Formats: sequence, C-alpha cells, structure tokens
Amino acid sequence: MDLFKKKFKCDQCKSKFTVYEELIKHVRHEHHHEIVKCEECGKEFIHEKDRLHHSREEHQKKMEGRIHKSEHKHENKTPSTQDEVDAHMRKFSDNL
Repeated sequence: MDLFKKKFKCDQCKSKFTVYEELIKHVRHEHHHEIVKCEECGKEFIHEKDRLHHSREEHQKKMEGRIHKSEHKHENKTPSTQDEVDAHMRKFSDNL
C-alpha cells in the first residue's frame, strides 16, 4: 500500500503532488496561474468551482449550525423582554 501516492495532478503539465498546497504553489510559480482565495478562511484553490464547493461544504454547514442552534430555546428559561415582544408581534401579525 502506497501511503504517499501523489493524488493531486497539475492540469497543465501533469506533475503530481502528495499535498494540495504544493500543487497550488506549483501552479502559481510555474504556470503563473491566478489562484482563487476563500474570502472567509483564506484557503486557496486553483479553480473557482473548487472554491465554491469548499464554501458550500465548510462555511454553509457552520451557518446552518448557528441557525439551528438559535431556533431551539431552553424550555425552562424565563422569556426575555425580546421574546415577549416577538410573541406579541406574532399574535398581532396573525390578526391582519
């Protein structure tokens, strides 16, 4: 079993790399290819499609987790003033 198999290949010259970051460095310096950067975490990609996939998989999951967490409030918690205002607004809007 080859643990150090070079699985990242350059599209332009077919050079192979074991680490994705080495492929990025190769493409930037050897082929002067513009690298695409994730705006949220700074990770670099050769293709925009890879950046979009990364963003959907990594950063969208974080956002969904935050939304999901905020939707569930503790049952024994006394309602805050904002909770009371929100409940009043929901009742009021239902009557329109």
